[in-house]
Parts: sequence; structure tokens; C-alpha cells
Amino acid sequence: MVRLQDDFFEAINGDWEKTAVIPNDKPRTGGFSDLSDEIEQWLMTTTAKWQNGDMIPESPILKNFVAYHRLTIDTKTRDELGTSPVQPLIKKYQSYTSFADFASHIVELEKSGFPNALPLGVEPDFKDAQTNVLWAGALSILLPDTTYYEKDHAQGKILLAKFREEQESLLPHFGFSKSETTELIDQYLALDARAANVVLSQEENHEYAKLYHPYDWQQFTNLAPELPLNDILTELIGQKPDKIIVPEERFWAAADQFYSEKAWPLLKAYLIVTVANQFTSYLSDELRVLGGQYQRELTGLPEAMVSQKAAVYLAAQPFNQAIGVYYAQDNFSPAAKIDVEHKVATMIDVFKQRLQSNQWLDDATRQKAIIKLNTIVPHIGYPEKLPERLYKKIVHPGMTLFDTATQFRQIEIAHTWAQWHQPVDRSEWHMPAHLVNAYYDPQQNQIVFPAAILQAPFYSLKQSSSANYGGIGAVIAHEISHAFDTNGASFDEYGSLNNWWTTADFAAFKLRTDKIVKQFDGLDSYGAKVNGKLTVSENVADLGGLAAALAAAKLDSDFSATAFFESWATIWRMKARPEYMRLLAASDPHGPAALRVNVQVKNFDEFFDAFDVRPDDKMWLASNDRVQIW
Repeated sequence: MVRLQDDFFEAINGDWEKTAVIPNDKPRTGGFSDLSDEIEQWLMTTTAKWQNGDMIPESPILKNFVAYHRLTIDTKTRDELGTSPVQPLIKKYQSYTSFADFASHIVELEKSGFPNALPLGVEPDFKDAQTNVLWAGALSILLPDTTYYEKDHAQGKILLAKFREEQESLLPHFGFSKSETTELIDQYLALDARAANVVLSQEENHEYAKLYHPYDWQQFTNLAPELPLNDILTELIGQKPDKIIVPEERFWAAADQFYSEKAWPLLKAYLIVTVANQFTSYLSDELRVLGGQYQRELTGLPEAMVSQKAAVYLAAQPFNQAIGVYYAQDNFSPAAKIDVEHKVATMIDVFKQRLQSNQWLDDATRQKAIIKLNTIVPHIGYPEKLPERLYKKIVHPGMTLFDTATQFRQIEIAHTWAQWHQPVDRSEWHMPAHLVNAYYDPQQNQIVFPAAILQAPFYSLKQSSSANYGGIGAVIAHEISHAFDTNGASFDEYGSLNNWWTTADFAAFKLRTDKIVKQFDGLDSYGAKVNGKLTVSENVADLGGLAAALAAAKLDSDFSATAFFESWATIWRMKARPEYMRLLAASDPHGPAALRVNVQVKNFDEFFDAFDVRPDDKMWLASNDRVQIW
């Protein structure tokens, strides 16, 4: 039996793990996943009732969801149609005779919701978080990170071979011969390799403050002279933009490798393969399964979702916010909402007290941190209103699934481009209420806790106060801490990129965060190595969350350190497939679950006292190596 003093995570979760079974269509099971599985069952049961005409909601949005779901579950029609919905689209791309010809159709493709290899979009300005501006991204790469393309990366070679294998099975269904299939794959992978040489790595992409590179519009267009950017943007937003933010500077400095007549043969193949793959979920069930083969290789899934479940998720995508509100109103009581709102207010107050007593910040920085904390806006349970564009998603009789899905994409795309130079909508949530998750938005200085996560094991009125603080309390404080992590610390109370630190204070902050990087960097996770720099912002938030939640729990007369830390270990219990864990190590800013428990608790004196951990025990960490930030 594993001792608590040697492996805290394993001691708490080991017995559970021995009997836990990972579903064949899932990469993991455990805390978050178990709740998600329960909600999945609710979704399956509820939508089945609606299909049977039982208790169909009055909401016009959900009525259209029911109609759309009817299209996604009609496997007979989908199987009969096969690839025919996408064939005209493939012929369209094949008909483009040159890059100039293709470029003249980019706006048409964009407005229609079809691939066009133009990674431009509209997002809030980092320097003025109240206003939406134009951003320039890069082409997505096939492998999880740029590091996978290095010559000695064995897993990268295996995954590229798996992708080729998938495409050799899939592309012939669209009418491509064996030689055409081989050529398309070769050209696709050649362009993908080019992109991998110049796009940001996962580590770089998660250092937000370093991504802000504003360009004068004319300066930007000079980077891609063969791309008619003035014409494209004038058609999309009605005029030439004044500026654009370019986080992917290396990519755009190499724009001629992607947007030129010279690059056109590779780009054309890239687009055709993308079209064939992007829409398999809307075609026959055989194509749906074939089209997901590579993703299953990435995560180690032995089988695809059954068609009934896949159809529910496919139908839910355009209506997720409305489904979330329905779920929350059905499963999240007003009493629970009030109680959680009180807990959030308590955690903010505790965080404020900790800031006020902070010894390593000077008074000016401390006061600005408190101002930022005081202006955090919490959202609990579900949004007060749904986005207006959801009411536009109407299922018209006689339209196919593919055509209806295309219409829905067009609504979203039109909405996105209409936001250019408009005020940011701070009321819209970035995730639905039935998703087991939470987030902090540094540009809106908001914390959001969907109803789905506000239940056991994270939170329950049946649990002790200490257990609740070790669960949802630490999660709440984790999100608050994101306002002061290595990314959030660069944004002010208005959500704008603004250095509110003194030079000495930021140096002291970095000294502490570097220690967190060191605690995690290089640790093993299923044969992969944890990247301490990639995970530092989430690890800082975990540390701050645990510290504030522990301080709040200690205010109760019945405080139990054992219940607090055991609850923390329990919410992160996870049994996962090795392939999935290796994928996370390469691409996820969150540390592996076991390390989020074992590494973090060793920074707290209370943990050592509660479990009698001594210097000879594996969980021991010398007091001068323990880190506290917030």
C-alpha cells in the first residue's frame, strides 16, 4: 500500500484507480471526466425525449436544435448521400487555375464558411480591451507542437505515418485515385512542414504579453504582396483597416512560402485535403469514423463514439450556450447560486487580505493589485442572456444537414467580422453552462464558473466546509489567481496590456515564478517530460488558489487540513491513456493531474504537519525550497 507521505496523489486515488474504467471513446476518466460523463448522460436522455416529442422546450432556439438534431441522427440519409454534399466544393478548389485565381475567391469562401487558408480574425485589442481589432494568426499544424517536427522526435514520425494511413483510407472515398491520393498527402505534408518551421510553439503561444505586435496596415500588406489583402478586407469589413496585431511574426515574414504562385501547388493540395477532412462529421457514418482516425491515434482511443452520441454532440455545437442555460436552470438551484456567490465573495476578500499583508510588494504595486482584484467581475451558473445570433439559426424544411451546418457557420462568421472596431461584448460567455470547467478572462477581468462544475466532488452542501474549500474553493481562487499569474499580471483592471508593476516588484515576482518553473520542469508524465515554462501560468494559479482557499478554510472553527488536502487530491483524480498524457505534456498549459497535487501540496507547511511528513519521506520538501507567491 502506498503511503500518503511518499505519494499523496496515489495514496488518495490508488484504490479508485484500480477499478476505474476508461470508456472506449474517451481518453480519460476521473474527477472532471466523471462529471462530464454524467452530463453526457443527461444530454443523451434529454435530447432523446425531445426527439420523441416529450417535453420539448418552448425556447425557439432549442426548438431549432431539436430540428437540427433530427438531421444529424438521420444516418440513413447521410449514408445515402455519402460524399456528395462535399463533391461540388472539392471541384471548386480543383478549378482554381492559379494562386491569383484562388485569391480572388477568398472572400466568397470566407463568407460561405469554407476553408481559405487566411488566418485573420477579430479579437479584443490587448492595449484597449474594450474594442475589437484585427489579428493575424498562422496556419494550424498537424502535430501537437513544433517540437514534434524535430528529426529525432520518434513520436512525431509515428503520428505523421498515422496521418498518412488515415488519408490513404479516406481520400479515395472522394474520388481520388491512389496516385492522386499520394500526391495530395505529400504536398499537404510539405506545406505543413513549412508552417511548422515558422509558427509559434505551444510554449511561445502561451506567453500572452509577448504576442502583441501591432502593425500599420500597409506595413502588413507588404509582407504578402501576392495576397490582395486590401481588396479582401474592404469586402469583409467595408474599408481598409488602420492596423493589425501580428502575434505570428515569423509566419508572416515567410508569407511567400504560403501565399504566392510559387507556393500554389502545395497550398491547393492543402486546401483540398482540408476540405475532405473538415466535413466528415456531416457525411456518412463510415466517413465520420474514418475522418476521426488520426485524432484517436493522438489520444489513444480504441474506438469512435457510437453514431447516436456523435449525432447529439454534432447537433449541440451551434446551440451549446442555449443547451447550457437549459441544463443550469434544470440542475442548478437558486440556493446553490447564492451559496457559491458568497464563496466567491469570500475568496476575493481573503485574496485581498493576503495582498494587503504581502511582504515582497511595495505599496504602489500592492494598491494597484487590490484595485484589479476589486474590479474582477464574477459570473456564476449561467449567462443572463443568450447571444442574439442564436435566434438566427433556423432549420429550414428540405435543407440537408451539410447545407444547414454551412448556414450556421455563415451566421457565426458574419457576426465575427461585424465586430471589427465595435465594443467588446462583455456579457457573452466563452463556454456553456453544462461544461465542467471554469475560466478567467484577462482581457475582461472576469471569472466564470459554469453550473456544471458547481457540484460534487468540487462542491456539495453534504461535504465539510474544509472539503469544499479544498475543492471548489481552490478552483475559485485558482481563477482569481490567474489575474496575477505570469500572463494575467501583464493586464490591468480594465483588461488592457499595461505594466502596473515597479521594476523591483516584477523582478521579485519573476524570481518566485521561476522557482515554480523549476519545480515542474522535466518531471515525467507517462514517458514525456513536463515543460515548466509552458505550464507556469496554470501552476502559479494552482499555488495561489490553494493558498487563498487554505486561508479561507482556516477561518472556520471546524477546519481540517486533512479534509482540505484530501479534497484537492480527489478533484484531480484521473486515469488516462498514455498517448493522451503525452499529448497534454506537449501542448497543454496545465500540468499533469498527479503533479498538480503532489508538487503543489509540498509548498504548504500545513500539509507536512497534517500528514506527519518527515525528511526521509518522498513527499518531503525542505522549507527553504517551498514557494509562496500570493
